Amino acid sequence: MARIAVEMPRLGYDMETGKIAGWLKQVGDRVERGQVIAEIETDKSTVDMEATASGTLIEIVHGVGAEVAVGQPIGYLEDGA
Repeated sequence: MARIAVEMPRLGYDMETGKIAGWLKQVGDRVERGQVIAEIETDKSTVDMEATASGTLIEIVHGVGAEVAVGQPIGYLEDGA
């Protein structure tokens, strides 16, 4: 089984960090690619974050309210393969 990092996305050209406004999935939930799993707050708006892979959410590294640099893991999926 492979661990897949769920990374803070770059939602704007000048975005360096994002704030986790909410998780829509909990540890143990099945996630499909393209499904909205979290809400990310930027300087300008709150954006739905879609999963870039399918799997089971096995870890949430940063909770609601955390400010995280673009590209850093905020959670992990396990692909079940």
